[in-house]
Amino acid sequence: MTVTATSGAAQTAAGTATTGRDYATLGQADFLRLLTVQVQQQDPFDPVDNKEMLAQMAQFSSLSGITEMNATLQQIAEKLDALAAAQAAATPTE
Repeated sequence: MTVTATSGAAQTAAGTATTGRDYATLGQADFLRLLTVQVQQQDPFDPVDNKEMLAQMAQFSSLSGITEMNATLQQIAEKLDALAAAQAAATPTE
């Protein structure tokens, strides 16, 4: 699907969402802002397919869940590393 802005205001609104940031730091608010602009700018005679839009939302939800799980696993790994280091320090060396 190709999305083209029909006015400079829409391009500016979409452009401010990512100004000065890397695409890796886009969040849920950015996705919703882009989705809103996409719906506002779509051709009324050829609207976006509902299945396609739901698929995009499902993919983003999945990505969000994976990101949260990754952060949790990172915290667990850090705690396990700290525990292993504390245990190694407490173990007397011969």
